[in-house]
Amino acid sequence: MTAPSRTERAVGALLGSAVGDALGAPFEFGPEGAFSARFPYPGHGGEMCGGGGWDPGEATDDTQLAVLTAESLLERGGLDLPDVFRRFQRWAAADPKDIGLQTEAVLSSGAPWDTAAAEHFQVSQRAAGNGALMRAAPSAVRFARHGREATMDAARRLSALTHGDPAAWEGTAVLHELIRIALTGTDPLTAVPATLTALHPDHRDRYTTVLSPGWHPDLATEFNGAVWPCLGSALWALRTTRSYEEAVRAAIDLGGDTDTVAAVTGALAGAVYGSAAVPLRWAEAVHVPLPGFGGRILRAPDLRELGQRLA
Repeated sequence: MTAPSRTERAVGALLGSAVGDALGAPFEFGPEGAFSARFPYPGHGGEMCGGGGWDPGEATDDTQLAVLTAESLLERGGLDLPDVFRRFQRWAAADPKDIGLQTEAVLSSGAPWDTAAAEHFQVSQRAAGNGALMRAAPSAVRFARHGREATMDAARRLSALTHGDPAAWEGTAVLHELIRIALTGTDPLTAVPATLTALHPDHRDRYTTVLSPGWHPDLATEFNGAVWPCLGSALWALRTTRSYEEAVRAAIDLGGDTDTVAAVTGALAGAVYGSAAVPLRWAEAVHVPLPGFGGRILRAPDLRELGQRLA
């Protein structure tokens, strides 16, 4: 089998993240193993089942914010942080089905784009959720061509729009870099040690723990809605499986914040295995409503086009 091209891997990251998100959404906050209990084997069919307020194949805020990031990067020709923030605000004001409490607080605070997240963190001291991690696939693809430093810097700056805790910045920087590595055709798991050296020393030990080969999600000390176990769980799912489908199934079966863990896993696995590895029966069902943007709904061909343009 021919190895996927760089563009196919880029498309895989975007499409794979969206599919993981939509597949995991109906199982959010459910128990471990719920996905496999309902769909006992790969290729079972009907897995895009909907539920929990979601239509079959409907992507959540994870993918909606990823798409808004992608469109800003393309339309503005690069990283325009005030523009990204305005798009996020417009989306949040349109009453989306789901929005993280922290993200909602920051976007609705009325504070300027460059201080809103920091001001929220000063008051709450809780801003290490996975809400920046979940939307990172497009920016990881867009900045990959510029190398590790630029890729990780962009991740930190985009994360800081909504998450004031540097822990969230560093986790998103790791994901950016591992996707960058995967786009070259190299196994991103081999790049973890070098990536850890590029993290801020204050956060290196914690990420070293959750990204180590011996770590298992059962060892998490926080709910997987936090950035550390979310990223660690995604790498665990990638490390312990051999295909995109297996990785995403494993991620959802962890329970908890299933849409986001599966979205992050799907971005990594999509970059590793390429867009053709995303099951067609899943890709054909996925759709991404964009509240606040004229009733637009993106589907798999639109996500493929975004991935191609970003790459």
